[in-house]
Amino acid sequence: MDQIKIGKFIAQLRKEQNMTQLELATKLGITDRAISKWENGRGLPDLSLIKPLCDILCISINDLLSGERIEKEQITEKSEENITNTLKYFSKNIKKTKKMFFIIITTIILFIASISTCFCIDINRMRNDLPVVFSTWGIKYAPPINLDSEKIEFAIKEHLVIRGNNQTKHQNAKTFVALKTYLIEEVEKETRYSVYTWVLNKQLYLENNAIKEDGGFSAPYIFTIQKINNTFIVTDSHTPRDGSYYLEDMKKIFPKSVRKDMDNVYIDGTYERLKLNIDEQIQLYFHREY
Repeated sequence: MDQIKIGKFIAQLRKEQNMTQLELATKLGITDRAISKWENGRGLPDLSLIKPLCDILCISINDLLSGERIEKEQITEKSEENITNTLKYFSKNIKKTKKMFFIIITTIILFIASISTCFCIDINRMRNDLPVVFSTWGIKYAPPINLDSEKIEFAIKEHLVIRGNNQTKHQNAKTFVALKTYLIEEVEKETRYSVYTWVLNKQLYLENNAIKEDGGFSAPYIFTIQKINNTFIVTDSHTPRDGSYYLEDMKKIFPKSVRKDMDNVYIDGTYERLKLNIDEQIQLYFHREY
């Protein structure tokens, strides 16, 4: 069937009867948008509307489906043609509807399957005390807290304090350490790490109620950390050599991204924060303002 031809035919007959699209729509109990759709060739009336439409327009169903008034001698021929075309049209529409229905059902099934998969993944991770990937799905759940980075920093500070206390010139000197960690790099899965830091170290002692410095440094460090029985131990450490070797050693020891951040240690507030941390430790240790 020629939808455009039928649409123009409907528009022509409507205008011959001096009807607006809204008036025709009202008589059929539908919206004027449907009439506009037919007349523009973007669709055909539903089967239930074809007979009422033909009665209003004073034409036969054959006329409507042909898109023109049929002469009496052509009625039989046009009838067969229109029946064939009508069957093809509605068969095509049924296939299209089935296809759309299949697409919608498939999409819904895939969506449900995806949600179910995400749910199962997270439930399994929660059961194994692992962080969820998508959501807790309304289940009361406290995600595990990973304190490895804090434990690593504690192990480094402890290592530096012990080493500093052993190297002080005064017996009652105390080593204070503050550090900024730039990168914790896993060398061997969950067992060995390379840790890139900036360390501020001070050795102080008390003499005649006065706090005096025994030594200290501010420098970049790389520490090798070994995890044994859930305990982190410093097994090695390196810092660049002073003088003309400093830049060369920095390139060898530290990744480019870390070096870039460390270049700003004295201008981005890092050094001031480390110094403040040391000052707080000193006040707590010596029980007085410093």
